Amino acid sequence: MKTYVFSKKSAALRPVFPKKDVEFLAPDALAKHSPGQDELCYLDLSGLGAADEKKAAGQLKKRCKNVPWGIVDPKGSVKDPASWFFDGAADYVGPAALKGGLGAGRLKKAASWRQAAGESAEGGKSPESPAADKKAVKRGIKLPAGTFPAWKDIPAGQNIQAYLLYASLQGKTGLSTRIGEATYGQLYRKLLAFLHGHFQGAKGLLWMETGKDCLFLVPPKAKYVEAAIVSCVRMLISAPQIAIETLNLTIPVNFVFSLHYGSIAYRPPGKTGSVVSDAVNFIFHLGTKRAEQGRLTISGEVPDLTISPEMEELFVNAGEFEGRQLVHSRKFSYLQPWL
Repeated sequence: MKTYVFSKKSAALRPVFPKKDVEFLAPDALAKHSPGQDELCYLDLSGLGAADEKKAAGQLKKRCKNVPWGIVDPKGSVKDPASWFFDGAADYVGPAALKGGLGAGRLKKAASWRQAAGESAEGGKSPESPAADKKAVKRGIKLPAGTFPAWKDIPAGQNIQAYLLYASLQGKTGLSTRIGEATYGQLYRKLLAFLHGHFQGAKGLLWMETGKDCLFLVPPKAKYVEAAIVSCVRMLISAPQIAIETLNLTIPVNFVFSLHYGSIAYRPPGKTGSVVSDAVNFIFHLGTKRAEQGRLTISGEVPDLTISPEMEELFVNAGEFEGRQLVHSRKFSYLQPWL
């Protein structure tokens, strides 16, 4: 695998990256870069002003849309690294990661999401094979004992276990392009309020949002995650009605939901700029790269009690993604196209 690093300050980064199969280029080279299939690209933000950063980022997303790419942020200037994952990044390298150096293993892991997605699409288990083989549902992972405090009582920086629930609304074409940016902004605010109300029974906390997608935290308790799953299923089934009556849309749209479980360093909403972890990275990848419209996709690493026995028949195997087994809800369809 070849790795390209587009940087104005390559001298500082050369000792950090592996010496083999890594090439450093100036950010201006992005405009003509044509990456091959087995490549990984990084953009170094250091030394770039606001205008140059915006231009380089746009070229990076355009030229490297078919290969994995990441961001290098030596000074930690990015307030919300999660926003890059929403935009399609495969990796974010902040100051802490740079201190330890980037080994070949890290680069391979950053590139692995595309390989995993391709394998899942080309082969593996049938997407509608029963999830009753339990490998993706029952793995001996237990939820933590004891009561869960209120979100406001969790100290900033404390490591906690939690469910991460990704949510977005998608149509056949980009909604913001189809209905206009101003109208989309109003729609998105309605969507956040709607989701917030529906996840209250699950003690869901709207943790991150970018104007396109959002991420909720759900406490690691069976009753709360079951409530979250039930809410997702209800919204998937009722998507046409919700679009018309709640969101005032007259075009077909559907929800995209994905659920993962892991450890995070908790920060209150609005102060999550420094929150980067394997769990956060994976849920963004799962939600933006693998989850499907009209389904709830669940990582196989969730604890056993996540999917109740009464709901197991609702889920089917969905292959693997980034080395993790997946299940997703059965596809809900309508006899005739609506609208």
